Amino acid sequence: MPFNGEKQCVGEDQPSDSDSSRFSESMASLSDYECSRQSFTSDSSSKSSSPASTSPPRVVTFDEVMAAARNLSNMTLAHEIAVNENFQLKQEALPENSLASRVKHIVHQAFWDVLESDLNAEPPEYEHAIKLFEEIREILLSFLTPGGNRLRNQICEVLDTDLIRQQAEHSAVDIQGLANYVITTMGKLCAPVRDDNIRELKATSNIVEVLRQIFHVLDLMKMDMVNFTIRSLRPHLQRQLVDYERTKFQEILEETPSALDQTTEWIKESVNEELLSLSETALTPGAENSSKPSLSPTLVLNNSYLKLLHWDYQKKELPETLMTDGARLQELTEKLNQLKIIACLSLITNNMVGALTEGLPELANRLKRISAVLLEGMNKETFNLKEVLNSIGVQICVEVNKALVERDLSILNAEAQANLIGQFSSIEEEDNPIWSLIDKRIQLYMKSLLCLPSPQKCMPPVPGGLAVIQQELEVLGSQYANIVNLNKQVYGPFYANILRKLLFGEEAMGKADASSSN
Repeated sequence: MPFNGEKQCVGEDQPSDSDSSRFSESMASLSDYECSRQSFTSDSSSKSSSPASTSPPRVVTFDEVMAAARNLSNMTLAHEIAVNENFQLKQEALPENSLASRVKHIVHQAFWDVLESDLNAEPPEYEHAIKLFEEIREILLSFLTPGGNRLRNQICEVLDTDLIRQQAEHSAVDIQGLANYVITTMGKLCAPVRDDNIRELKATSNIVEVLRQIFHVLDLMKMDMVNFTIRSLRPHLQRQLVDYERTKFQEILEETPSALDQTTEWIKESVNEELLSLSETALTPGAENSSKPSLSPTLVLNNSYLKLLHWDYQKKELPETLMTDGARLQELTEKLNQLKIIACLSLITNNMVGALTEGLPELANRLKRISAVLLEGMNKETFNLKEVLNSIGVQICVEVNKALVERDLSILNAEAQANLIGQFSSIEEEDNPIWSLIDKRIQLYMKSLLCLPSPQKCMPPVPGGLAVIQQELEVLGSQYANIVNLNKQVYGPFYANILRKLLFGEEAMGKADASSSN
């Protein structure tokens, strides 16, 4: 499954075989101007997703807003389970020494102190302990599968609270024996990862501490059960994800008509940029002038996706249709920015001292590792990129001089070292030509990934100057293409409807009006 951090082939099968062609089917009528324009006057399968509706805005009730929020939450969770094979739930620990943590500790300690006092009283008071065993019984029963009738009957028989109360009234209840039975049953039901916890329970002699730890281990077992259910559910979600997400988003759209506003603006921006580019091309001397520039909807959408690689995820809101992949896209963009700098540093080094270090591939790898380590965390606000680039320059000068000495060659003089360090430090300046060149080539590579047909299983060639980051770039490129391809499958009908309005809206509406009047 995509997005798990491993290199994936770009054309890998998505959640189902039939789903892989749905976006292309949705967009087929929009591929270019050669298609019949009449197709854009027909009703869309997602009518409410139209960004240019002429109907007056309706009042959205609080219940509808909450229903949309629930749909979004469910859709986001299902998407994360399906696409992230490392997804699992964990117990949320309160911050150490926080007020909430101290209050929780005090309350829990008070409860167990009262229980210990009850059991040590003369005669012992068992009511609190009996209620604990009743709760333990229900938790154990929740772990059983529908066919586990024998163990179910045994648990209900041994942990029969009415019987335990009768035994307590006659001072014949065996709390330690009941605890031992619970521990043994937990050992039968728990995952292998909890075997050590079960052994520790068996080795604990204090009955209050045993009960306390039983509940702790039961909490861990409940989390194990939830994560096991998630793993079991994942293949089903992967097969049904496209239809499920599309249906859920349609429900959100019906509850919140403005749920595609950001998406429309995102695509509209690409339309305007492409129109401007075509207009400039038409004005170029020698260029063929056409009566009206024509845009490929597929090209417009792909260019919209490419914008995500330069997105300011801290300040700029994502399109609604990409919210479920926002964290993945942000992480991918941050890694890509780091690779861009490494490629820039490598290109500068090769241009300045490549002739001296030729034939030393291990040096290039060492310089790459040094750069990668020092650039860790560059997405943080406190990260001083200029200072780090200067440090990388100094370190690389040391490594280059060491390699030159080993080959009995003269080391770099002070002027050459200062020049190299200065070139490195200038990378972070706006409109740096080397940065612009590397960025343009990476954009070209990513664009070529989006243009590949889905059955194709090979990666496109990496442009010149990117060989040093080829392996990492192919991994990120596969992840990026998988995100985009799945997104196209899910939201293809919505994008098609938006593109109809943006590219052909006036003409399509005019034809519709003419046909209705006739």
